[in-house]
Amino acid sequence: MESKNTGQSVLKQKIADDLKLSLKSGDKVKLATVRLLYSAIKYAEMAKRAKLADAKIANQSELTEAEMVRQSELSDAEIYSVINREIRQHQESIESYKNGNRPDLVAEEEAELVIIQTYLPAQASREEIVAAAKRIIAETGAAGQRDKGKVMPKLVAEFKGKADGRIINEVVSELLTQG
Repeated sequence: MESKNTGQSVLKQKIADDLKLSLKSGDKVKLATVRLLYSAIKYAEMAKRAKLADAKIANQSELTEAEMVRQSELSDAEIYSVINREIRQHQESIESYKNGNRPDLVAEEEAELVIIQTYLPAQASREEIVAAAKRIIAETGAAGQRDKGKVMPKLVAEFKGKADGRIINEVVSELLTQG
């Protein structure tokens, strides 16, 4: 799912477009939130580019700067990982602010969280996760917690960006404990 004109992902282009729109509309909360998200994506790309540069030096490869920039562009799947990391950080902040009795900051973080979550695909229901987990458990012949490693990678890959890893882990643990 790459944008035809720039080579960047469609999701990154949507976030960049939303950044411009929120700048024009004057929506300060959305502007700050989308700017934060776009910045997190750019930092992830810089980290990826740094790894490529290290590999280039170590391998003495002939990667040009333009090729490194192109290869460091994040895919939609990688951007979903960045988005999920931002969501977890906001959820942790909300909990901290609740514990610190700061309802003003809780409301601010919750408003930002809602905006960030709009960039995720429709989230899978617990029932969908349970059904897929049962199918994968049957396919792999998993029979107990020791076989969790057979099930988790397949299930996580299937629900990448569509379900929180903690929920997937809970479902698999419950099903393998029952079985």
